[in-house]
Amino acid sequence: MSATLPPSSTPTSGLAPETTPGSPVDARGGGSLWREAYLRLRRNPAAIAGAVIVALFILVAVLAPVLAPHGGDDLPGRQYITPTHIPGFGEVEGFPLGLDRFGGDVLSKLIWGAQASLLIGIVSTALGLAGGMLLGLLAGGFGGWVDSIIMRVVDVLLSVPNLLLAVSIAAVLGQGSAAVMIAIGASQVPIFARLLRSSMLSQRGADYVLAARTLGLSPGRITISHLLPNSIGPVIVQATLTLATAVIDAAALSFLGLGGGRPETAEWGRMLTYAQNELAVAPQLAFLPGICIAITALGFTLLGEALRESLDPKTRSV
Repeated sequence: MSATLPPSSTPTSGLAPETTPGSPVDARGGGSLWREAYLRLRRNPAAIAGAVIVALFILVAVLAPVLAPHGGDDLPGRQYITPTHIPGFGEVEGFPLGLDRFGGDVLSKLIWGAQASLLIGIVSTALGLAGGMLLGLLAGGFGGWVDSIIMRVVDVLLSVPNLLLAVSIAAVLGQGSAAVMIAIGASQVPIFARLLRSSMLSQRGADYVLAARTLGLSPGRITISHLLPNSIGPVIVQATLTLATAVIDAAALSFLGLGGGRPETAEWGRMLTYAQNELAVAPQLAFLPGICIAITALGFTLLGEALRESLDPKTRSV
Protein backbone atom coordinates (compact mmCIF):
# COMPACT_ATOMS: atom_id res chain seq x y z
CA MET A 1 0.00 0.00 0.00
CA SER A 2 1.63 3.22 -1.17
CA ALA A 3 1.49 6.35 0.91
CA THR A 4 -0.06 9.43 -0.59
CA LEU A 5 1.64 12.74 -0.12
CA PRO A 6 -0.49 15.49 1.38
CA PRO A 7 -1.38 18.32 -1.00
CA SER A 8 1.04 20.71 0.72
CA SER A 9 3.98 18.34 0.05
CA THR A 10 3.55 17.96 -3.70
CA PRO A 11 6.23 19.62 -5.81
CA THR A 12 5.37 22.98 -7.24
CA SER A 13 6.59 24.51 -10.44
CA GLY A 14 8.70 27.62 -10.60
CA LEU A 15 11.93 28.74 -9.09
CA ALA A 16 12.89 27.58 -5.62
CA PRO A 17 13.40 30.17 -2.92
CA GLU A 18 16.81 31.77 -3.06
CA THR A 19 19.16 30.38 -0.43
CA THR A 20 22.01 32.81 -0.91
CA PRO A 21 22.91 34.30 2.49
CA GLY A 22 22.42 37.84 1.27
CA SER A 23 19.02 37.27 -0.34
CA PRO A 24 15.84 38.62 1.22
CA VAL A 25 14.25 35.17 1.37
CA ASP A 26 15.92 32.39 3.29
CA ALA A 27 14.87 28.86 2.31
CA ARG A 28 15.48 27.59 5.83
CA GLY A 29 12.64 29.63 7.22
CA GLY A 30 10.94 30.97 4.13
CA GLY A 31 10.65 34.42 5.72
CA SER A 32 12.24 37.80 5.34
CA LEU A 33 15.88 38.00 6.34
CA TRP A 34 15.27 41.33 8.07
CA ARG A 35 12.32 39.89 10.00
CA GLU A 36 14.47 36.98 11.19
CA ALA A 37 17.20 39.43 12.16
CA TYR A 38 14.67 41.44 14.16
CA LEU A 39 13.53 38.32 16.01
CA ARG A 40 17.14 37.48 16.88
CA LEU A 41 17.77 41.01 18.07
CA ARG A 42 14.83 40.75 20.46
CA ARG A 43 16.54 37.77 22.13
CA ASN A 44 19.99 39.38 22.28
CA PRO A 45 20.74 41.12 25.62
CA ALA A 46 23.47 43.25 24.03
CA ALA A 47 21.06 44.44 21.35
CA ILE A 48 18.44 45.32 23.96
CA ALA A 49 20.97 47.24 26.06
CA GLY A 50 22.26 49.10 23.00
CA ALA A 51 18.75 49.90 21.81
CA VAL A 52 17.79 51.27 25.23
CA ILE A 53 20.87 53.52 25.35
CA VAL A 54 20.32 54.77 21.80
CA ALA A 55 16.61 55.34 22.44
CA LEU A 56 17.33 57.36 25.60
CA PHE A 57 19.97 59.38 23.76
CA ILE A 58 17.57 60.19 20.92
CA LEU A 59 14.74 60.94 23.35
CA VAL A 60 16.87 63.36 25.36
CA ALA A 61 18.11 65.05 22.18
CA VAL A 62 14.63 65.46 20.70
CA LEU A 63 13.05 66.64 23.96
CA ALA A 64 15.93 68.94 24.92
CA PRO A 65 13.74 72.10 24.81
CA VAL A 66 11.38 70.45 27.31
CA LEU A 67 13.87 68.64 29.54
CA ALA A 68 16.57 71.30 29.87
CA PRO A 69 15.94 73.81 32.70
CA HIS A 70 17.80 76.51 30.77
CA GLY A 71 18.84 77.25 27.22
CA GLY A 72 22.05 75.84 25.83
CA ASP A 73 23.74 79.26 25.66
CA ASP A 74 22.19 80.72 28.82
CA LEU A 75 24.41 81.68 31.76
CA PRO A 76 22.00 81.73 34.73
CA GLY A 77 24.66 81.22 37.42
CA ARG A 78 27.28 83.81 36.60
CA GLN A 79 26.92 85.46 39.99
CA TYR A 80 28.03 82.26 41.75
CA ILE A 81 31.33 81.92 39.88
CA THR A 82 34.57 83.12 41.51
CA PRO A 83 38.18 82.87 40.27
CA THR A 84 38.93 80.10 42.77
CA HIS A 85 35.63 78.25 43.04
CA ILE A 86 33.05 76.76 40.67
CA PRO A 87 29.94 75.33 42.39
CA GLY A 88 29.63 71.57 42.01
CA PHE A 89 26.90 69.01 42.63
CA GLY A 90 24.01 70.50 44.58
CA GLU A 91 25.99 73.42 45.99
CA VAL A 92 23.58 75.95 44.48
CA GLU A 93 19.84 75.43 44.55
CA GLY A 94 18.38 74.87 41.09
CA PHE A 95 21.64 73.53 39.61
CA PRO A 96 21.84 69.83 40.59
CA LEU A 97 25.01 69.13 38.55
CA GLY A 98 26.63 72.46 39.32
CA LEU A 99 27.85 75.22 37.03
CA ASP A 100 30.68 75.65 34.53
CA ARG A 101 33.31 78.37 34.38
CA PHE A 102 31.00 80.67 32.38
CA GLY A 103 28.03 80.28 34.76
CA GLY A 104 26.09 77.86 32.60
CA ASP A 105 23.95 75.07 34.02
CA VAL A 106 25.86 71.81 33.48
CA LEU A 107 22.68 69.71 33.35
CA SER A 108 21.17 71.91 30.65
CA LYS A 109 24.37 71.86 28.64
CA LEU A 110 24.59 68.08 28.77
CA ILE A 111 21.01 67.81 27.50
CA TRP A 112 21.50 70.34 24.70
CA GLY A 113 24.85 68.72 23.93
CA ALA A 114 23.03 65.46 23.19
CA GLN A 115 21.03 67.26 20.53
CA ALA A 116 24.15 68.75 18.94
CA SER A 117 25.96 65.40 18.97
CA LEU A 118 22.95 63.57 17.50
CA LEU A 119 22.61 66.11 14.70
CA ILE A 120 26.30 65.93 13.79
CA GLY A 121 26.35 62.14 14.00
CA ILE A 122 23.29 61.56 11.83
CA VAL A 123 24.09 64.18 9.18
CA SER A 124 27.76 63.19 8.86
CA THR A 125 26.91 59.48 8.65
CA ALA A 126 24.20 60.19 6.07
CA LEU A 127 26.69 62.15 3.96
CA GLY A 128 29.28 59.40 4.20
CA LEU A 129 26.69 56.72 3.46
CA ALA A 130 25.37 58.54 0.38
CA GLY A 131 28.83 59.21 -1.05
CA GLY A 132 30.12 55.74 -0.25
CA MET A 133 27.10 53.98 -1.71
CA LEU A 134 27.40 56.00 -4.90
CA LEU A 135 31.06 55.06 -5.37
CA GLY A 136 30.47 51.46 -4.32
CA LEU A 137 27.51 51.14 -6.69
CA LEU A 138 29.54 52.46 -9.61
CA ALA A 139 32.50 50.22 -8.81
CA GLY A 140 30.47 47.07 -8.16
CA GLY A 141 27.97 47.66 -10.96
CA PHE A 142 30.27 48.62 -13.83
CA GLY A 143 33.48 46.82 -12.88
CA GLY A 144 36.44 47.05 -15.22
CA TRP A 145 38.36 50.32 -15.42
CA VAL A 146 35.66 52.17 -13.48
CA ASP A 147 36.11 49.77 -10.58
CA SER A 148 39.91 50.07 -10.78
CA ILE A 149 39.96 53.87 -10.72
CA ILE A 150 37.44 54.20 -7.87
CA MET A 151 39.11 51.55 -5.75
CA ARG A 152 42.57 53.08 -6.18
CA VAL A 153 41.23 56.41 -4.94
CA VAL A 154 39.50 54.62 -2.05
CA ASP A 155 42.74 52.81 -1.18
CA VAL A 156 44.59 56.12 -0.98
CA LEU A 157 41.94 57.58 1.33
CA LEU A 158 41.92 54.46 3.51
CA SER A 159 45.67 54.74 3.96
CA VAL A 160 45.08 57.92 5.98
CA PRO A 161 43.74 57.42 9.54
CA ASN A 162 40.05 58.30 9.73
CA LEU A 163 40.35 61.03 12.37
CA LEU A 164 43.42 62.57 10.72
CA LEU A 165 41.55 62.77 7.41
CA ALA A 166 38.58 64.41 9.15
CA VAL A 167 40.86 66.92 10.89
CA SER A 168 42.56 67.78 7.58
CA ILE A 169 39.26 68.36 5.79
CA ALA A 170 37.80 70.40 8.66
CA ALA A 171 40.94 72.55 8.79
CA VAL A 172 40.55 73.34 5.08
CA LEU A 173 36.80 74.05 5.30
CA GLY A 174 37.11 76.23 8.38
CA GLN A 175 35.51 76.17 11.81
CA GLY A 176 31.82 75.44 12.24
CA SER A 177 29.32 72.62 12.66
CA ALA A 178 28.78 72.31 8.89
CA ALA A 179 32.52 71.86 8.34
CA VAL A 180 32.64 69.17 11.03
CA MET A 181 29.71 67.26 9.44
CA ILE A 182 31.26 67.39 5.98
CA ALA A 183 34.69 66.41 7.29
CA ILE A 184 33.42 63.40 9.24
CA GLY A 185 31.13 62.33 6.39
CA ALA A 186 33.93 62.57 3.81
CA SER A 187 36.25 60.50 6.00
CA GLN A 188 33.61 57.73 6.10
CA VAL A 189 33.01 57.56 2.34
CA PRO A 190 35.86 55.09 1.59
CA ILE A 191 34.60 52.64 4.22
CA PHE A 192 31.07 52.48 2.82
CA ALA A 193 32.32 52.40 -0.79
CA ARG A 194 34.59 49.41 -0.27
CA LEU A 195 32.02 47.55 1.81
CA LEU A 196 29.20 47.93 -0.74
CA ARG A 197 31.49 47.09 -3.64
CA SER A 198 32.70 43.90 -1.90
CA SER A 199 29.14 42.88 -1.02
CA MET A 200 27.97 43.41 -4.60
CA LEU A 201 30.86 41.39 -6.05
CA SER A 202 30.02 38.50 -3.73
CA GLN A 203 26.43 38.55 -5.00
CA ARG A 204 27.13 38.76 -8.74
CA GLY A 205 27.38 34.98 -9.10
CA ALA A 206 24.23 34.21 -7.09
CA ASP A 207 21.43 32.16 -8.66
CA TYR A 208 18.95 35.01 -8.67
CA VAL A 209 21.36 37.16 -10.70
CA LEU A 210 21.86 34.36 -13.24
CA ALA A 211 18.10 33.91 -13.45
CA ALA A 212 17.62 37.63 -14.07
CA ARG A 213 20.21 37.56 -16.85
CA THR A 214 18.49 34.54 -18.40
CA LEU A 215 15.24 36.49 -18.47
CA GLY A 216 16.98 39.21 -20.47
CA LEU A 217 17.06 41.98 -17.86
CA SER A 218 19.51 44.78 -18.54
CA PRO A 219 22.69 45.05 -16.40
CA GLY A 220 21.49 48.36 -14.97
CA ARG A 221 18.17 46.93 -13.86
CA ILE A 222 19.84 43.86 -12.37
CA THR A 223 22.21 46.09 -10.41
CA ILE A 224 19.54 48.45 -9.08
CA SER A 225 16.66 46.00 -8.56
CA HIS A 226 18.53 42.88 -7.46
CA LEU A 227 22.19 43.38 -6.58
CA LEU A 228 21.85 46.58 -4.57
CA PRO A 229 18.92 45.50 -2.32
CA ASN A 230 20.66 42.21 -1.52
CA SER A 231 24.03 43.85 -0.85
CA ILE A 232 22.96 46.74 1.35
CA GLY A 233 22.63 44.78 4.61
CA PRO A 234 26.32 45.00 5.66
CA VAL A 235 26.33 48.70 4.74
CA ILE A 236 23.39 49.43 7.05
CA VAL A 237 25.13 47.56 9.86
CA GLN A 238 28.31 49.58 9.27
CA ALA A 239 26.27 52.80 9.32
CA THR A 240 25.00 51.92 12.79
CA LEU A 241 28.54 51.29 14.00
CA THR A 242 29.79 54.46 12.29
CA LEU A 243 27.32 56.56 14.27
CA ALA A 244 29.34 55.74 17.38
CA THR A 245 32.54 56.81 15.62
CA ALA A 246 30.87 59.98 14.35
CA VAL A 247 29.89 61.05 17.88
CA ILE A 248 33.47 60.50 19.09
CA ASP A 249 35.00 62.24 16.06
CA ALA A 250 32.67 65.22 16.49
CA ALA A 251 33.75 65.58 20.10
CA ALA A 252 37.41 65.25 19.07
CA LEU A 253 37.13 67.95 16.40
CA SER A 254 35.38 70.27 18.82
CA PHE A 255 38.04 69.53 21.44
CA LEU A 256 40.68 70.54 18.88
CA GLY A 257 38.88 73.84 18.30
CA LEU A 258 37.48 73.00 14.84
CA GLY A 259 33.83 72.97 15.88
CA GLY A 260 33.46 76.75 15.93
CA GLY A 261 30.81 78.46 18.03
CA ARG A 262 31.13 80.42 21.25
CA PRO A 263 32.92 78.95 24.27
CA GLU A 264 29.67 78.68 26.23
CA THR A 265 27.82 76.83 23.44
CA ALA A 266 26.43 73.47 24.61
CA GLU A 267 28.33 70.66 22.87
CA TRP A 268 30.05 67.75 24.59
CA GLY A 269 33.39 68.15 22.82
CA ARG A 270 33.46 71.90 23.48
CA MET A 271 32.61 71.26 27.13
CA LEU A 272 35.67 69.00 27.36
CA THR A 273 37.82 71.67 25.72
CA TYR A 274 37.06 74.33 28.31
CA ALA A 275 37.03 71.87 31.22
CA GLN A 276 40.69 70.90 30.90
CA ASN A 277 41.78 74.15 32.57
CA GLU A 278 39.42 73.52 35.49
CA LEU A 279 40.38 69.93 36.38
CA ALA A 280 41.91 70.96 39.69
CA VAL A 281 38.90 73.08 40.66
CA ALA A 282 35.93 71.24 39.10
CA PRO A 283 36.89 67.84 37.62
CA GLN A 284 33.22 66.97 37.06
CA LEU A 285 33.15 69.41 34.14
CA ALA A 286 35.35 66.97 32.20
CA PHE A 287 34.00 63.71 33.58
CA LEU A 288 30.31 64.32 32.84
CA PRO A 289 30.52 65.05 29.08
CA GLY A 290 33.16 62.33 28.73
CA ILE A 291 30.82 59.80 30.32
CA CYS A 292 27.99 60.91 28.03
CA ILE A 293 30.18 60.44 24.94
CA ALA A 294 31.37 57.01 26.10
CA ILE A 295 27.89 55.72 26.94
CA THR A 296 26.40 56.96 23.67
CA ALA A 297 29.19 55.38 21.63
CA LEU A 298 28.75 52.15 23.60
CA GLY A 299 25.03 52.07 22.79
CA PHE A 300 25.56 52.43 19.04
CA THR A 301 28.39 49.88 19.13
CA LEU A 302 26.34 47.26 20.99
CA LEU A 303 23.39 47.73 18.65
CA GLY A 304 25.55 47.64 15.52
CA GLU A 305 27.47 44.54 16.58
CA ALA A 306 24.25 42.74 17.48
CA LEU A 307 22.73 43.69 14.13
CA ARG A 308 25.84 42.43 12.34
CA GLU A 309 25.68 39.09 14.12
CA SER A 310 21.97 38.69 13.43
CA LEU A 311 22.50 39.21 9.69
CA ASP A 312 25.77 37.29 9.32
CA PRO A 313 25.07 33.63 8.43
CA LYS A 314 28.49 32.65 9.81
CA THR A 315 27.88 33.96 13.33
CA ARG A 316 24.14 34.03 13.87
CA SER A 317 22.50 31.15 15.69
CA VAL A 318 19.33 29.63 14.29
